[in-house]
Amino acid sequence: MTSSEQVLTGERADLVQALRRHRGFLRQTVDGLTDAQAAARTTVSELCLGGLIKHVAVTEKHWMLFAVGGAEAMESEPVDWAGQFRMLEGETLGGLLDAYARVAAATDELVATLDLDTAHPLPVAPWFEPGVSWSVRRVLLHVIAETSQHAGHADILREAIDGAKTMG
Repeated sequence: MTSSEQVLTGERADLVQALRRHRGFLRQTVDGLTDAQAAARTTVSELCLGGLIKHVAVTEKHWMLFAVGGAEAMESEPVDWAGQFRMLEGETLGGLLDAYARVAAATDELVATLDLDTAHPLPVAPWFEPGVSWSVRRVLLHVIAETSQHAGHADILREAIDGAKTMG
């Protein structure tokens, strides 16, 4: 049985279920949109729906690199800090959703195998307290919170496009 076929129970199942729920809200928010709608800035913010999908996927991927190998692994892949919040030339909503699905599947598989108590020092950055370490469990809670927060942002952006509400 591969880890993707394992039945998760207890804490691991709870973490994956919570993350899947909020990923689902985010995916539901962009359902039925065209690429142009997904790329549209509907508020004064730089955010667009396709950019939020991309950002959440990039963020989840990088935090899972951290969970496996610490700050060095997390920082091994560069991040386009400005471009991750918008759809760039040639990007499609479908392509961004496919990339997000691959990241999600990899995370779900890692949750089945990683020691949730393994901890790594956080990267050096002004927004992290120096010398603090996060466990894999804490990383997953952060990814859940990040996904949930951005699902709420997405709901506001979608409502500005066509009045649709994920939760309304």
